[in-house]
Formats: sequence, structure tokens, C-alpha cells
Amino acid sequence: MTTSREHISSYSSPTKEDIEKLIGTECYRIWYDLCSVIDGLYDMERAWNSGGKKWTHEYKYRRGGKTLCALYAKEDCAGFMVILGGAEQKKFEAQRQCFSPKVCSYYDEATTYHDGKWIMFPLDATMFDDYKKILAIKRKLNKDM
Repeated sequence: MTTSREHISSYSSPTKEDIEKLIGTECYRIWYDLCSVIDGLYDMERAWNSGGKKWTHEYKYRRGGKTLCALYAKEDCAGFMVILGGAEQKKFEAQRQCFSPKVCSYYDEATTYHDGKWIMFPLDATMFDDYKKILAIKRKLNKDM
């Protein structure tokens, strides 16, 4: 997961083995596959951070000061978060029929704060197509295919 665009911070980045031990082997495979999908679509800076009060680690994708998404890890659990601002929420609503009922349910249940709707998804390989569509709402693909 580490590339030359990886952001170096004062936070002590966990190793692959640390994450796999924390969230479990099967969940780590999905984590790794999702990171590979995102890396294949976007040229982004990546940064490890503390996961705050609820999570142990955060792995964030950013570019130009804007966050695309983040993955979160804690014991036996991982999540994928996307924050949709007001305009992005309107785009999602306009395309709602293109998303699975499961994704729409997570969208509907997400809390809306002053800066947008914070949607936390479970790491689920069957939802990758939906994840890619949501990321496309956030940011156009910026890698040559």
C-alpha cells in the first residue's frame, strides 16, 4: 500500500501485519483489495492517522487538500467512510436508482453534519461497484485507464 506519494507524518504508521492482526485476515484481504481498487482509479496522497476515539487507525486518501475517502481499523472491525457535501448529496440523490438498496440504506441512515453526510460502510467486497460510483461523485477519476 505504500507508494512514493505516501504522506509521512509524526503518526507511527502500522505495518501490513499490524492491520491484518488487528482486523483479521479475511477483513484485511477486503481492505487490501479496496485499497488496490482506489489506487487503480486515483492518484492520491495517503496518510495514516490515529483513528480517534472510536477507531485505532485511519488510512486517508487526499489530494489538493480534499479528502476522497478513508478506511478505519479497530479490533476485529474495519470501515470505509465517504463524506458527501451538499452538492455531492444532490448528485447521489439524482443517481440513487444506480445504487444498491444496501448502499441507499447506509446513505439514508448516515448522520449529516455541517460539512456533509458522513457515511460509514462496512468493508464488503460485494459493494465495491457501489463504492466506486460514490467515489466518482466525490472526484473524477484522475488516472489513465
